[in-house]
Amino acid sequence: MESKPQFVGRSLFDLEDYSADEIMYILSAAQGMKEINLREYKKIPTLRGKTVCTLFVEDSTRTRMSFELAANRLSADVVSFQASVSSLQKGESLQDTIYTLDAMGIDLYCVRHSSPGSPQLVNKYSGKPVINGGDGRHAHPTQALLDIFSIWEHVGDLKGLKITIVGDILNTRVVRSNLIGMKKLGMEVTVCGPRTLMPGWLEDIFGCRVEYDLREALSDADVVMGLRMQLERMEEGLFPSLEEYSKHYVLSKDTIQYAKKDALIMHPGPMNRGVEILPEIADSSHSIIVEQVANGVAVRMALMFLILGGKL
Repeated sequence: MESKPQFVGRSLFDLEDYSADEIMYILSAAQGMKEINLREYKKIPTLRGKTVCTLFVEDSTRTRMSFELAANRLSADVVSFQASVSSLQKGESLQDTIYTLDAMGIDLYCVRHSSPGSPQLVNKYSGKPVINGGDGRHAHPTQALLDIFSIWEHVGDLKGLKITIVGDILNTRVVRSNLIGMKKLGMEVTVCGPRTLMPGWLEDIFGCRVEYDLREALSDADVVMGLRMQLERMEEGLFPSLEEYSKHYVLSKDTIQYAKKDALIMHPGPMNRGVEILPEIADSSHSIIVEQVANGVAVRMALMFLILGGKL
């Protein structure tokens, strides 16, 4: 790494915003934050006096809790904004909501919204750094960072590592951010799912391999990631039934045998057990699904620390 990357005051809309060196710097910082999370007293005063707002216009309990826990462990003040009980329900615009919150002295926004581009709008209206916590089908960069961090911890060098991502590729926001980050770091990515859930531009834009046969996709994979079927985003049936999907794409002992013997098993959650993945795989010794959740706090701590200029 030629020079220390500068993060203070920057936003994270997607991993396009950061170079490979900057991504690796964030992962290194997350290692230190993970050590804090393993202590008996899991708190440091580095962001004392700073205020973090979790602005969640779309529900996501686990992601919001992860952001809030991260901010709390760095001793920042946390304001939790939830649209379902907010002035947005009374007709106030997002712009006026941001002006109101900004008047209270927010230093960093963590935004979740169903509309792509909403984090950029919050940044425009507030002038404050924003971490995208998921915007529609577009991006989920902190999930991608924690996924990459979880793999890196186990295997070290990521270059040339083969990962297969299986599931609802069309509707998830996880896969796009993962593709950007993983390709930047030299990983070989294969995506697999039904043709009706596979956007046609993936190969051209991201240079990944597209497979529709699960056994072909899993062949020689170092890492296997299952994705949730995003039923809430499907306006019409894109496959006959969940049973039909499971018949062809579920991660089971029978299908996972085509991957490498010691392949890591991942899933960003929440899981539909029996649809995308069977318990025999989700709870196996090769599964790092629970680690992904824990690592999410460490990665978000690292981002807040770097963006808000925390001092150790």
